[in-house]
Amino acid sequence: MPTPRAAPGLSGVRSSEQAVTLRIAFDNTYARLPERFFARTEPTPVAAPRLIRVNAGLATELGLDPEALTGAEGLAMFAGNWLPEGAEPLAMAYSGHQFGHFSPQLGDGRAILLGEVAGRDVQLKGSGPTPFSRRGDGRAALGPVLREYIVSEAMWALGVPTTRALAAVTTGEWVMRETALPGAVFTRVAASHLRVGTFQYFAARGDLEGLRILTDYAIARHDPGASDREFFEGVVRRQARLVAQWLSLGFIHGVMNTDNSSISGETIDYGPCAFLDAYDPVAVFSAIDQQGRYAFGQQPRIAQWNLARLAEAMLPLFDADEEKAVAYAEEALGGFAATFQDAWLGAMGRKLGLTAATPDDAALVQDLLRLMAETGADFTQTFRQLGDDVVPAGFEAWAERWRQRREAEPGWQALIRATNPAVIPRNHLVEAAIVAAVERDDFTVFEALLAATARPFDDADAAFTTPPLPEQRVMQTFCGT
Repeated sequence: MPTPRAAPGLSGVRSSEQAVTLRIAFDNTYARLPERFFARTEPTPVAAPRLIRVNAGLATELGLDPEALTGAEGLAMFAGNWLPEGAEPLAMAYSGHQFGHFSPQLGDGRAILLGEVAGRDVQLKGSGPTPFSRRGDGRAALGPVLREYIVSEAMWALGVPTTRALAAVTTGEWVMRETALPGAVFTRVAASHLRVGTFQYFAARGDLEGLRILTDYAIARHDPGASDREFFEGVVRRQARLVAQWLSLGFIHGVMNTDNSSISGETIDYGPCAFLDAYDPVAVFSAIDQQGRYAFGQQPRIAQWNLARLAEAMLPLFDADEEKAVAYAEEALGGFAATFQDAWLGAMGRKLGLTAATPDDAALVQDLLRLMAETGADFTQTFRQLGDDVVPAGFEAWAERWRQRREAEPGWQALIRATNPAVIPRNHLVEAAIVAAVERDDFTVFEALLAATARPFDDADAAFTTPPLPEQRVMQTFCGT
């Protein structure tokens, strides 16, 4: 395994006296909250950082100069070796239900929030231990960093709300997992890093003042002008629509703990995530999900369960009368199912070329999924091929019903091709990119996959669209800690 190469320039610089050409207008509104909301902590410098990639498109959206970010100062910032003016690094405090079991204190154990740029959080993952590390090293291995970069950017290209990848660097150091692995730091951008678990943190401590401050802050960032109840209802709608999109694309989050459930409605924390190859509603890829709690088809139920935990935390804000607060929470949570069903049926209808799916179309969709499960049909390829009026053998009776239904849809073919991706970051492709980088210091496979997934609805080379052979299948994915 090659030792990552050192980069010249500011690889170890932290001095504010160093001449600076990289200008970033950092703010950190979270740092203005009471000290019990976080722990102030700085990234731990690394030995010999090397730039893997800067996301030029995202940098431009944030008003940053992509060329400056690829220089010595950008490298040093992304490695955690240098803090630009205005950055106030901190680790956020939160709790969480992990696989159904409540942990009253979790927090950012290997992530440090630098602040906000253009109203969006910029966070370093793998930048060293924090007071919340719980005996962990606070570091990230290269493989999980590449996985999060690839999948988060692919999700964005697919139109799914998600955190984004701004940069990735190697550290020139090793991290110990089952074996020694090259280290890396990932720079993540999010609408915010507020989670269901953030609200649980204050509720678990009976800190009503902290809960009030947190809710006001969340409303100001995500739902300006909303009441507490309107804010909660907005979170419910965002989560319902998000999970509907996941299911329409065959995506499995893998670890839907409440500390991985974002208030903003973005997909966050790409650990043991995966995309289905063969359709299987009970598929589990996460190596740590031994009971199938977060299986593909379980995701709507778990999302609603997580929202119930948010409702529990927010009860004192809904009404001073506990019975009235509970009654409201139950009613608001009941809206999840209808929102999810509408969003899911609409998305699945469009996948079949139907501009306005009706409740009667639910049977058409479900029957197709049943056939796919029975035959092991590839989820992504089956839907994509419908655009060419191609159906798998054995699907002829279903296809006749579908063709009759689509007669009223003159633009069905274009809609299918604009809705169903040809390219997704299939598990075996992501694994190939990771292996090439970790074992051979070769990032060309990573770059090629990024380029292909950036245009998911375009026809592409068969290497990126063909389902894996049996010997290529990746059946387990792993958390980065």
